[in-house]
Amino acid sequence: MKNQKLINNFKIMKTSRKDIAAVIETLLTVGSHKATKFVAPDHVITATRKCYGGKIDGRDKSIDIVLKIGKPNYAEREFIKKCKQAKEPFPVKKIQLKFFKK
Repeated sequence: MKNQKLINNFKIMKTSRKDIAAVIETLLTVGSHKATKFVAPDHVITATRKCYGGKIDGRDKSIDIVLKIGKPNYAEREFIKKCKQAKEPFPVKKIQLKFFKK
């Protein structure tokens, strides 16, 4: 169990700053709710903007971003399965975006 934690921490430390910067930059420039980069089948980088009531508040003078580096969640695992079926190589070239529902 302890060795597994060390392996996971090593992957987090091995994540390049370039990938993290690309995810955050894409999130801010496109105006989406969530941006995800799939680095490996068991390693993703996700940046999410905090929102209130399903919207970004235009009155805010600051931007809150939650950054997640690690294992994929259920929806991300489903996307990874589809990528493997389509024989898409990892890392996936395009950053996946999720927008607000209208």
